[in-house]
Amino acid sequence: MIVLLGAACAVVVVAGLRGLASIAGPVFLALMLAVTASPLTGWLRRRGVPVWLALATTVAVVYAVLTALGGALVVSVARLIDLMPEYQAQFADLRADLLRQLEGLGISDEQLRTALESVDAGSAVRLIEGLVGSIAGVLSNAVFLLAVLFFMCLETATFPARLGSVATDRPEVVGALRNFAQGTRRYLLVSTIFGLIVAVLDTSLLWALGVPLPVLWGLLSFITNYIPNIGFVIGLIPPALLGLLQGGVDLMLTVIVLYCVVNFVIQSVIQPKIVGDAVGLSATVSFLSLVFWAWVLGGLGALLAIPLTLLAKGLLVDLDPNSRWIGTLLSGGSSRLSRDEDSSEPDEPDEPGEPESDLVPPGGGETQQAPAG
Repeated sequence: MIVLLGAACAVVVVAGLRGLASIAGPVFLALMLAVTASPLTGWLRRRGVPVWLALATTVAVVYAVLTALGGALVVSVARLIDLMPEYQAQFADLRADLLRQLEGLGISDEQLRTALESVDAGSAVRLIEGLVGSIAGVLSNAVFLLAVLFFMCLETATFPARLGSVATDRPEVVGALRNFAQGTRRYLLVSTIFGLIVAVLDTSLLWALGVPLPVLWGLLSFITNYIPNIGFVIGLIPPALLGLLQGGVDLMLTVIVLYCVVNFVIQSVIQPKIVGDAVGLSATVSFLSLVFWAWVLGGLGALLAIPLTLLAKGLLVDLDPNSRWIGTLLSGGSSRLSRDEDSSEPDEPDEPGEPESDLVPPGGGETQQAPAG
């Protein structure tokens, strides 16, 4: 009965998250960014920086990083659009080759023309309206994300103290939230390092092969590296198609083979093992979390799959001492987080330099007295 009631509640919660994906996705992304940037606020405060200046610096740094990534993508896409007219002849040749191959399969040009005529103008108008609506939705989500991120960054100055004030009454809650924050930072650190490695290698390979805009595709590889397991496939499609236009099928196959060798080995073999050891999730759990959160929240869910899984694990598994054995199963073996949870020693505080008494009871709640005399 408990299992059935728990499963029914989970279905209701997941359905609600999926229905509110346009709101839940930006909120979770803002939470992940705020958790990642919070050590900067604590570091500035410990060096005597006023609270308002520390918060302003944190917000400015986060906004600057997001603006730099967004600006680089906008500039690169604009260059790609300017480059497309140069490939009109290649498009015409590809179309002619495709028609010849279809004729060899028994499909005539007249049949293709008839199929295209069946698509009315209303379909094109609806397609354009949907595209415009998607762009408007992305812009509105971006504004909402920046607003939520601003307020969450403001909380980074006072939240550790508030968290420490409830540590005596709810040490499990504090420990679960701290494990989520530490796991998220470890995941982002590992993903960022591997993303930079992959971006440099991909940019160098594409530049050596003569594929246009190698920096853009390197930046795309860096961003898609945050999507577990299948991120390199998303980053492969644009340069492969551009390689087809630039040098034909041979260049496209060369790009695909080199991407698979470099990106698959790094992103799908080496990186999942290191990420799993860092955050306490096995490669299988990471992949299933990608599928699940992408289905629930869409593209942002794929980007936030690991942090969201860590949050769910912290609230549903780490919070209850009787269910922490599930964490060992999810980790697929020994992991840093699992060892931290099972250890009798108190964890290090979330903010470097903060006293442990802010997060957990001193000595685990027991008082040590010195011997008399």
